[in-house]
Amino acid sequence: MRIPLEPPPGLFGDDTTFAGAGRWADGSNVRFRLGLPQTIGGWESLTQEKLIGVCRAVFPWTDNVGTLNIAFGTHAKLQLWRGGALFDITPTSGFTPGVIDGAGSAGYGTGAYGKGGYGLPSVTDYFPLTWSFGAWGQQLLASPRHQTIFAWANDAAVKAQPLANAPANVTHMLVAPLNGGYQVFALGCNEEVSGVFNPLCIRHSSIRNNTQWSTSASGSTAREYILTGGGRIVAGRMCGPYMLVWTGDALFLGTFVGALNQPWRFDRVGRNCGLIGPNAAVVVGQHAFWVSPDRQFYRYALGGQPEPIPCPIRRDFAEELAASQGDKVVASSNAEFSEVRFDYPDRRDGYENSRYLAVALSGPDAGAWHRGIMARTAFVDAGPSAYPIGVAYDGSIYFHEKGRSADGAKFAWFIETADSALDPERTLLVRELWPDFKDQAGSVSVTLAARFSPQGSAQVSAPKAMAPGEAKTDLLMSGRLFRVRFSGESAPTGCRIGKPMFDVAPAGGR
Repeated sequence: MRIPLEPPPGLFGDDTTFAGAGRWADGSNVRFRLGLPQTIGGWESLTQEKLIGVCRAVFPWTDNVGTLNIAFGTHAKLQLWRGGALFDITPTSGFTPGVIDGAGSAGYGTGAYGKGGYGLPSVTDYFPLTWSFGAWGQQLLASPRHQTIFAWANDAAVKAQPLANAPANVTHMLVAPLNGGYQVFALGCNEEVSGVFNPLCIRHSSIRNNTQWSTSASGSTAREYILTGGGRIVAGRMCGPYMLVWTGDALFLGTFVGALNQPWRFDRVGRNCGLIGPNAAVVVGQHAFWVSPDRQFYRYALGGQPEPIPCPIRRDFAEELAASQGDKVVASSNAEFSEVRFDYPDRRDGYENSRYLAVALSGPDAGAWHRGIMARTAFVDAGPSAYPIGVAYDGSIYFHEKGRSADGAKFAWFIETADSALDPERTLLVRELWPDFKDQAGSVSVTLAARFSPQGSAQVSAPKAMAPGEAKTDLLMSGRLFRVRFSGESAPTGCRIGKPMFDVAPAGGR
């Protein structure tokens, strides 16, 4: 008798044995594509040069002649890749290198005594240094958190310079597009009149003039807004012509209304759905996806309300996220596979980003989650670059979804089912597995585990390596519940898993 293996797409690792039966339970570096699991693409070096410092942000854009530029913000430098070479464009004045790790939770009492306002968290030296980027025409605007905004004028021989008249202390910077007036926004910054930092203050430059920040100057369209509620602004993103601004607790929607006295209006659209860190949100089309401080995944569609995203492999993320390192969480998209990915620091590996979760957004795989072990401190989707870009802790820069190796070396992957009854009525002897692999590169190991009850001990076979084109592998294992694992680690490596068949026979017992 032959029984096909055909679980639905997605990992369901938080379920019990019976609740997860018939599903994929665990995996690493295997995504779901058109209903079936396949290994992720490999990665190749963008350059042999390494960044100086730990990178927290990547920003690719093209200038007026179509040249691809890629900016990298590390805890120590602002660097630029262009034409195959790295350039140091770190400002020579006004910039202070920051720290690599978080040292608190930005709550009351965080930091040294006397730092920050009474009842407010300290905002300097206790966060890892992150950056916000934007393009003003062909120029780069860059803002290291809680410092000013810097402008780089598209000349690799010239360093970035402080943007004239911009606030001195900016939590997050972004550029509104043309239909929003083409303005630079400082989210969480110094108030104009008092000069005091207000974590809920929003200021923007005049339309088409990024050095005009005075609200009282003749003809100025610069304005200032104070968000309602408590806490602090964490970050913002443009979502079409609208602006999304997250605090630690809430989500606000910014709308360009064009009134002279109030060009923008900010309305709170959600509570208890704030943002865990400045890089933990990404916009895909007219939808935003992010991680909240309570380690829940959220989405928001224009015109709707924020809502949690069901995640059946959330437990590990929620329990193992390294304490005080939530500011390192990175959300990114992958348009080729219609995915959103969250890189995060897992305490089992230390204090730096080491693992990721990803969810499919559309098609037959919509809602299917997968995960992997991969150390990336910054990640950004393709466009205008040809491939997604990821950066490792040591400053190595990679094009992702390119090739089938880890820059020529091996990388590991696996996917494993939950314990499942191939025949709920009887004990079975599994004799053989007939593979159904496509585009196999390198050997694929098959491991079978069998048990006679959900709480019983498991008998586990030795891994059976299957070369490309191999017709079957012998297993010879009896039980009522079976778990199968496919894995690989070679260069190149990978395959797409279709519908493998178990060859079984009754083994007696009911």
